[in-house]
Amino acid sequence: MTSTTTAAAAVAALAMHGIDTLYTVPGVHNDPLLDALYGAVDRIRTVHARHEQGAAYMALGAALATGRPSPFAVVPGPGFLNTTAALLTAYSMNAPVLGLVGQIPEAEIGLGRGHLHEIRDQTGIIARLVDHTARIRKPEEAAPFVHRAVAAMRTGRPGPAVLECAMDVWGRTADLPALPEPEEPPAPAIDEDAVRAAARLLGRARNPVIFVGGGAMDAAAEVAALSAMLQAPVASGFRRGRGVLTSRDPLSATHPLAHELWREADVVLAVGTRLFFQCRDWGTDDDLAIIHVNADPEEPARHGAPAVALVGDAAPILRRLLDLVPAENRARPSRRAEMEERQAALRARLAAALGPQLAFLDAIRAALPDDGVVVDEVTQIGFAARLAFPVYGPRTFLSPGYQDNLGWGYATALGVQDARRDVPVLSINGDGGFMYTANELATAVRHRIPLVAVVFDDGAFGNVRRIQEEQFGNRLIACDLANPDFVKFAESFGAAAERARTPEELGAALARGFARRDGPTLITVPVGPMPSPWRFIHLPRVRGG
Repeated sequence: MTSTTTAAAAVAALAMHGIDTLYTVPGVHNDPLLDALYGAVDRIRTVHARHEQGAAYMALGAALATGRPSPFAVVPGPGFLNTTAALLTAYSMNAPVLGLVGQIPEAEIGLGRGHLHEIRDQTGIIARLVDHTARIRKPEEAAPFVHRAVAAMRTGRPGPAVLECAMDVWGRTADLPALPEPEEPPAPAIDEDAVRAAARLLGRARNPVIFVGGGAMDAAAEVAALSAMLQAPVASGFRRGRGVLTSRDPLSATHPLAHELWREADVVLAVGTRLFFQCRDWGTDDDLAIIHVNADPEEPARHGAPAVALVGDAAPILRRLLDLVPAENRARPSRRAEMEERQAALRARLAAALGPQLAFLDAIRAALPDDGVVVDEVTQIGFAARLAFPVYGPRTFLSPGYQDNLGWGYATALGVQDARRDVPVLSINGDGGFMYTANELATAVRHRIPLVAVVFDDGAFGNVRRIQEEQFGNRLIACDLANPDFVKFAESFGAAAERARTPEELGAALARGFARRDGPTLITVPVGPMPSPWRFIHLPRVRGG
């Protein structure tokens, strides 16, 4: 038996899961937790941010970069509420982010007496944002509750979890035996009848197409093998799935080409994707059979019952399909030449319509190593990148999922770079979104995080401004911005900074930034209004009338 605090038991349990970094903004409600982290510096780094939003986004970035659980710790009330945009984004992206949220003294919870940082029913608010939450009430519960939270994040549909703990409970002690070891969640059984039915459909399909989303990130090899076997193009979603099949493979397709392929397909294999645009906007009909592979048992039926639903992790299901499809398949002619021609035609259309964006994206791709990571933003360059930026591997192009929330990018990219110190990471920003978490430049400098950020500065919420110009008779309101000198701004924190005015200058600045590994770099690019990408994003119905 060892006398252990609740906080120390929780920290030890985190370490059992291989968690080596925690992001936080400290505060009095979590003082014993911070003290426990001090006692575990040989196992867990503590990275303190300048705002709870930044800390939670950094945890999100680390989780997205690695696929492993990543925690943050914040005080209750306003501290917790500052993390909710990141938690919502983690939910939309199925990211295993673990929030450790403080509480007021246990005896005061729910009494409404106005304790520091008290809010009404914090537990209820949390429960509406995540699928798994619990409150630790004594030291004996700390390790088991951490283990359950991590198991919940890894079972079925991945996603965030939150554990609450009152400020006085964190510091409580108890004589505890050896802490329980985490148990590996059981692998879901594969429905053999369903997978055989899927294999028959795929093998007999005339025009099979594979659509992939974030749930296919850990099944890249299996997707590539099945694509080659069936000569089936692999279409990524508008926001997720880029890099599951390398852009160097002619069978890889981005959103606009995916729209054409959807019209032509007789069988679609959907792997780890919601098929939101496809089923809602592009349409379905009786000539299209959908095989839906998803970890969430409820997802396949959200747009109507698919021909086959396969519930579980993508990789083992696809491996079973690889076993079974050959017996149903036939010799298929290569689609390489056809798809290369279609890719070239799409590239020409995009270049003609979005020339300024593609020129900058070409400079970025030339400067970034193949295994470098791009974190985009809700900005004109970001939208174009989702359509046209070549991506060569999974988890190397990150967009914010269906929340598509402005301001997610910089702090999330900090977490990506902190978790992946071995590769360059680029944060693409507009001037509007960057200012949401620009204060975290201080965090990057303090913790020597070598993130390179590009801020495309058009002096406006550019998309809002264009909509007001084009759809509301140029009645401009709440769209123009007063920005700092971004070079001086970054330098005032101690970051390296420079200004680039052309794609060529940007490429050279990026090379210098990626070579600098002892701290952050900011590159600002003054730009004017850019062509609209929306005709390549919101595409018309092509099936089902």
